[in-house]
Amino acid sequence: MDAVQDEAAGKRARGLDRAFEILDFLRQKRQALKPNEIAAKIGAPRSSVYELVNLLLQHGILEFTGGEGRVYLGRKLYFLGAAYENHFDFTRECEATLEQLADETRETAQFCMLDGNRYTVVRMREGARPFRISTDVGQSVPIPWTASGRLLVAHLSDQEILNFIPPQDFRLPNGEWLEPQTFISEVRQAEREGLFTFNSIVDSFTHCFAVPVRGEEGHAAATLCLVTPRDDGIANRDRYLDCLKKAAAGLEHAPARPKRG
Repeated sequence: MDAVQDEAAGKRARGLDRAFEILDFLRQKRQALKPNEIAAKIGAPRSSVYELVNLLLQHGILEFTGGEGRVYLGRKLYFLGAAYENHFDFTRECEATLEQLADETRETAQFCMLDGNRYTVVRMREGARPFRISTDVGQSVPIPWTASGRLLVAHLSDQEILNFIPPQDFRLPNGEWLEPQTFISEVRQAEREGLFTFNSIVDSFTHCFAVPVRGEEGHAAATLCLVTPRDDGIANRDRYLDCLKKAAAGLEHAPARPKRG
C-alpha cells in the first residue's frame, strides 16, 4: 500500500513540476501557443501537456487567447502577484529607490535577481535619455551575459558556478565563446570589489553598472543596476557607483519583509 501511495505522490509531484515548466515556458516566449507546440518545445508527452493545460485553464492560471486553441498566462496569476505585493513592503521601497536613482542619474535603473539559473529584471525605471535598452522586465537572460550575474553567483564555489550555469549560456549573443574560467575570474573580481561594470554584451551602445543588495546571509540576494549610454557611463563612473551603493545600502535586508499590520 505504501508503495502505491508513494508512486501516486511521485506522479503528482512530476505533474506539478511539468505545470510550472509550462508556465515558465510561456512566460519566456511572451506569446500564446497551442498545447502541441508547447509539448514539442519542452520535450514533453502531448497527452500530459494537454491534460495539464486543461487543468490550468479550469483554474484560470491559463486562458485561451489568439484563436485556434492557443493559450497564455491567465489573469489569476495577476491576482496572485497582486496579493503577494500587497503583503510585502519591499516592492514599494524598491520602486521608490529606482525612481530616485533614475532621477539622480537620468539613466535607466533596474532591480535584478536570479530566476532559477537565469538572470531577470524584476523592476525597472526608465531614465530621461531617449534610447531604448534591450532587456525587458521578466525576461530571462543567461547569467554570463550580465554585469549582475557576476555578483549574484559570487557566493558559490568555482565548481558550483560551473554546475549551476548551463554550458550553452557561455555562448554570447554575438556568437563568441566566453571561457568559463574568464567568467569565474570576473566573478571573483566582483566579489572583492563589491561591484561590477562593463560594456554591455547584449547591447553594443550601453555600459552597465551593478552593485549587490545583500540578504541576511550576507551574499547578493539581488542587484541594483544602471544601464547607460557607453560614453556617458564611463565619464560618470564614480558618481553613478556612489548613487548605486547608497541606494543598495537602503535596501539591505529589505527583501520579503512583511507589511506591518
